[in-house]
Amino acid sequence: MLLWGGGWTALKILTYELPMDVIIFWRFFIMSISFLPILYFFKEPISLNKNSLKFILSSSVLNIAFMVSSFFGIKYGLAGAGSVIITSLSPIMTFLLVAILFKNKVSSLQFVGLIIGLIGGYIILELNDISLFFDGSNIYFLLCAFIWAGVTILAQKSHEHIHPIHYSFFISVVSTIVAFIYAFNANLSAVFDQGVNFWIALIYLAVLGQTLATTIFFMASGKLGSQKTSSFMFLVPIFALLSAWIILDEPIQMHIIVGGFISMVAVLFINKKVKK
Repeated sequence: MLLWGGGWTALKILTYELPMDVIIFWRFFIMSISFLPILYFFKEPISLNKNSLKFILSSSVLNIAFMVSSFFGIKYGLAGAGSVIITSLSPIMTFLLVAILFKNKVSSLQFVGLIIGLIGGYIILELNDISLFFDGSNIYFLLCAFIWAGVTILAQKSHEHIHPIHYSFFISVVSTIVAFIYAFNANLSAVFDQGVNFWIALIYLAVLGQTLATTIFFMASGKLGSQKTSSFMFLVPIFALLSAWIILDEPIQMHIIVGGFISMVAVLFINKKVKK
């Protein structure tokens, strides 16, 4: 959770230096390379079929869309605020999408959770002044939360067809290829003219904040169970706010803290199991 939280600060540093297409390509490229020792460590046989390829391709598209939205959101907004908005609202949107797409019945507790989530989202996004929403970066962050809800659903369904580590690896490979085609005419070699801070942020984002953190999360899920492991996600915005405050000197905004806390309470209600 600490590694994931620091990724938002790393992305903010990268937005100062180079355009979006260059950053996204190198992020996915380095991430793909860093997965190779992980694959060797697990030594799981790779099995690809029609169903797994379907999930890999669709998730790759969503991952690229998420990176584009998060890049512009972080570029024009605060790294700490973005992490809180995306992390707290994405589980609520995931629940809504699952309920609509799969026609799941919503319990009374879950309905209360949705109402609380709407209140939290209202506070986080400062919807009392709608001009702030459309003029700022909140619309990018809200789009990120919606996209990540789709990524979450696809990831859950993909486990029936492919190992999670292989799934993440092939997503990064496909995303690298697509990003390279898009950025083919861009100055991709410009990264070699950047300083130490840029490379620390880029390697952190691709390796520590993605490959290593995701691998640890999957390993923890196997030991603790998905429900208990997912509860640690609430630590991500805390670490993100602290890292942005310490490294970027970003202010910790009260409406982000209050709205984020309310949204987290909403997720607890939504995930609470009803006793039969």
